[in-house]
Amino acid sequence: MTRDTIAPPEDHEQITLFAWIDLHVNRFPELRLAFHVPNGGHRNPHVGVHMKRMGVRAGVPDILIPVARGKSTGLAIELKREIGGRVSPEQREWLTALAGQGWTTTVCHGADEAIRVISTYMQTEEP
Repeated sequence: MTRDTIAPPEDHEQITLFAWIDLHVNRFPELRLAFHVPNGGHRNPHVGVHMKRMGVRAGVPDILIPVARGKSTGLAIELKREIGGRVSPEQREWLTALAGQGWTTTVCHGADEAIRVISTYMQTEEP
């Protein structure tokens, strides 16, 4: 049994998460602002250089929800697969920097954990 049969790949977790987000926009209209930052993935070197010139930054969290709740400016999630998946030093730096700017930041292992985090965050009293 391989790791892929044990836990879905990260991109599948992300697709599941955004399907849930799309289904819950009526409950939390601000979820329309949620988006994925397409930093990861394999690209040919030419595309990678071009994207870097366009402003792509290593380590930016996978999911940003620029919606204020409580004392938080927004929610940043670094999504990993349920089993495995390491947070890189650049990802930790971004999470720390965003937290310093008033964002709630977290690492979630799998779509289910991210859904719980987003649900709790969105139910926090608005500022």
